[in-house]
Amino acid sequence: MKLTAKGRATRQRIIEGAAQHLRSEDASGVTLDDIRAITGTSKGQIFHYFPDGKEELFLEVAKYEADRVLEDQQPHLGALTSWPAWERWRDSVVARYRAQGRSCPLGTLLGQVVTTPGAAEVVTVMTEQWQAHVRAGIAAMQAAGLVRPELDGSRVAGAFIAGIQGGVQMLRSTGDTWHLEAALDTLIEHLKR
Repeated sequence: MKLTAKGRATRQRIIEGAAQHLRSEDASGVTLDDIRAITGTSKGQIFHYFPDGKEELFLEVAKYEADRVLEDQQPHLGALTSWPAWERWRDSVVARYRAQGRSCPLGTLLGQVVTTPGAAEVVTVMTEQWQAHVRAGIAAMQAAGLVRPELDGSRVAGAFIAGIQGGVQMLRSTGDTWHLEAALDTLIEHLKR
């Protein structure tokens, strides 16, 4: 569907309004009427921009939230070229998830649209981009002689993403960032060896 600038702005306003609302609510309990009310749009507008209804809208919100995961870590994630830079990135990751607390909007949303075409791709693309940034940081540190050259940057970058995701799951269970911090700190120490 080709949209005018005004149409693109309205569609984006619906996505952002729904995302903000869903960050504070359980996605399974949110209706299109809730989203319509908080975004100031009509049912006709919602179905014009999201013809498949709630599932399609939630998938778009999941894409938006996935982009935010990476954006929230910038500029640190894109500049992992020194040990202080790695510490700043680590701190930004912990701060993001500490502020988020037990709720995980992306996880909740993807749980709602798991069978929707494109849902798995949202996570796959985000994970690949995230891992590529970390891998690039490791390569930069290797080129500077700060990380041993034989270290497999792809595997360690994968371990960082898995460690973060595991730490986030523990945060959702316990309400504490301790596991997330332990994973990041241990992996950064591994790089320094």
